[in-house]
Amino acid sequence: MVKESVVDLDEHRKPTQLPVPCGWRLLVALPESKEKTDGGVFMPDASREREETANITVMVLALGPDAYADKSRFPSGAYCKKGDWVVIAPYTGTRLDMYKKHKFRIINDDSVQAVVDDPRGVSRA
Repeated sequence: MVKESVVDLDEHRKPTQLPVPCGWRLLVALPESKEKTDGGVFMPDASREREETANITVMVLALGPDAYADKSRFPSGAYCKKGDWVVIAPYTGTRLDMYKKHKFRIINDDSVQAVVDDPRGVSRA
């Protein structure tokens, strides 16, 4: 299994490799939240953190070796693949912050609710 490395991070620490999901889990990345609102107002760190934590669109970075392998649970095959933007429930999965800048989650394969082409058009109601 090829491990991807994170680049352009903290100048004092060299990048290390991303976690590799085990079993039926997926490693997903959260998009960075905006520093300003559409009106140009800077968002406080606490607001940005709440927005990132409740985010529902993520990008699939890696699938565990058993993800979508159970044909009785996934008779039509995998819900998604590496590189897909997917919709998940807010607060789903185990949150990982790496290098104080990059945010990831490890989620179960059945946590994926939809695949979307453009995550910018998706928001929580």
